Amino acid sequence: MKARSTPWMGAALSLAAALALALGAPAAFAATSGSSGTTAAQAAAGVLPPAQHAGSISYLSGGIGSDQSAAFKAAMTRYPLSLEFARESASGNEYLANVPVKISDAHGQPLLSTRTNGPFMLVTLPNGHYVVTASHDGKTVQRAVDIGKTSHAHEAFVWPM
Repeated sequence: MKARSTPWMGAALSLAAALALALGAPAAFAATSGSSGTTAAQAAAGVLPPAQHAGSISYLSGGIGSDQSAAFKAAMTRYPLSLEFARESASGNEYLANVPVKISDAHGQPLLSTRTNGPFMLVTLPNGHYVVTASHDGKTVQRAVDIGKTSHAHEAFVWPM
């Protein structure tokens, strides 16, 4: 059966197209063409967990699930320090959660001691020199990091099989 067009259908389709453009079709089009109508920061803000605080340090941890993992990855450059936790496996690296993490200042004074809620941790802390310690399966790894006004530090802790 062939659909028939009436004069009012053309006007209705034109109106619908105009409304779609005005109400969000550009964002839908942009999303299908490789960019989005919202910034990565806006997208990340919706799925990142709330920040926690330890003295002058604020941090968030998580990244379980593809949405939250993508949000953490998108937000990494906005934090002075980003940490990632994984272990090697026969099929590649596997993300880890519940990793004990400690951050100490240059004098060895402990500033933060916590466990991760997922494979990522984003940390805001003052400029300076720090030591980050993380443990998994009885193996402890330490990394020295320097945070400056314009520098961003990213450390990936990957434990062997």
